[in-house]
Amino acid sequence: MSVGSDAVYYVYVGAESADLIHRIRLGPDGVSVDQTTPVGEMAIETEGPHGLNVSPDGQYLYMTTAHGIPDGKLWKFDAGPDTLVARPILLGNFPSTLDLTPDGLYAFIVNFNLHGEPVPSTVSVVYTPDLVEVDQIATCTMPHGLRMAPDGLFLYSNCMMDDQVVEIDTRTFEVSRRFSVATGNEMALIGYEVGEVVTGARGITRAGQGSGNSGVPRAPQTCSPTWAQPTPDGKSVFVACNRSNEILVLDRESWTLERKFPTGPGPYNLGITPDGRVLVASLKSAGQVQFFDAATGESLAVVPSSTTVTHGVAITPDSRYAFVSVEGKGAEPGKVDVYDLGSFEMVGSAEVGQQAGGIIFWKMEPAS
Repeated sequence: MSVGSDAVYYVYVGAESADLIHRIRLGPDGVSVDQTTPVGEMAIETEGPHGLNVSPDGQYLYMTTAHGIPDGKLWKFDAGPDTLVARPILLGNFPSTLDLTPDGLYAFIVNFNLHGEPVPSTVSVVYTPDLVEVDQIATCTMPHGLRMAPDGLFLYSNCMMDDQVVEIDTRTFEVSRRFSVATGNEMALIGYEVGEVVTGARGITRAGQGSGNSGVPRAPQTCSPTWAQPTPDGKSVFVACNRSNEILVLDRESWTLERKFPTGPGPYNLGITPDGRVLVASLKSAGQVQFFDAATGESLAVVPSSTTVTHGVAITPDSRYAFVSVEGKGAEPGKVDVYDLGSFEMVGSAEVGQQAGGIIFWKMEPAS
């Protein structure tokens, strides 16, 4: 399929159930798989490439394998040849989404901890030149998604089972602020300690009285946030509420709820164009992608994905295209769908390995 583009774009996507990394190419001649790289260390174990990111200079590709035994690892590749730079390092249980500081010196990785009891987990901090974990920051139960603010001083993650957004100071490696995203109880959390359970109008229960392994039910999740996306101007943070089918907008300066707007079923990951114009949400349970006016929250379009279980979003630096990974089910192949951000039409799709998830933009170059 011919695409109205005078540039060539490359993204990386991980196929979690196939232990593959694919490099996807979009050019004037359409969308294709440019290169496929097998990953992992154990032939009999599905290790699950999950989170991907690229160093700011485009030289290195970072990847988390989320399963292992069950501890996952962080991997570092030379982007392009996609060859391993150093031996992968162990992190916490089920490491997933990662982001890097603007200088590329530190990677922050959420340890999703899908295994075992629902107890507070951590964000790993890795010094990337030597690939050494220097800290684990205790955050919340089942942290998910992680994105850096444009200034690189703070990053934002979610707690799916605690209905929280967590802000981490990248200079001190400490949680600087927390925000409750529970429906009807959206507010800053003051004096919160890791392991407490926020129970809405009933207040805060200590971990020994209300945690998942105490025999007392946890407070039900009303938002179940899965992604926090700072805006390019650094003023706000968009939060995807996977359970309540809405997106919250937090004001970073006042640390208050600015507004909220409805979405289709199951918003999962978010991306925003660098020009701040369009917000893109994957609707995981609906198998769709929804596009919003980022300034107003107005829905601009809802477009079906090429298969089921829509997952990740990567947007080109020129704000022209969105690449969206789609997992598929069972033995179905995954897909990477590409959307024009002017017309909101799908311009092409590439078939990849099963359970396509983590996706990240690598580079663009002039078409030859």
